[in-house]
Amino acid sequence: QVQLVESGGGVVQAGESLRLTCAVSARTFSNLGMGWFRQAPGKDREFVAVINWSGDRTEYAESVKGRFTVSRDNAKSTVYLQMSSLKPGDTAVYYCAAKYGIVTPGSTFHSWGQGTQVTVSS
Repeated sequence: QVQLVESGGGVVQAGESLRLTCAVSARTFSNLGMGWFRQAPGKDREFVAVINWSGDRTEYAESVKGRFTVSRDNAKSTVYLQMSSLKPGDTAVYYCAAKYGIVTPGSTFHSWGQGTQVTVSS
């Protein structure tokens, strides 16, 4: 069973930065591909970023490319999403997700966290 807990959300001004953390409880974290998604009010959940098991392959949504960075620390069973140059359009609940094996933006993830709210004011 895989359990995920996000933290690090908050309220920031446009242009500022935040780092989200996803703490993972799993038998073998290093076998998991990880993803970050977000859902804004009234909108569908959308892909943000994925990172493979070793951390050497990442993919990003076009809307966040160059501003967000996903990383992982397998020794700590933790995934991070560093968000810079935040915009009001980044306001959403951010979720981390996990699946075994290869991850792509279109992957179906089997485990999800409860989400953390990020609010960016103009």
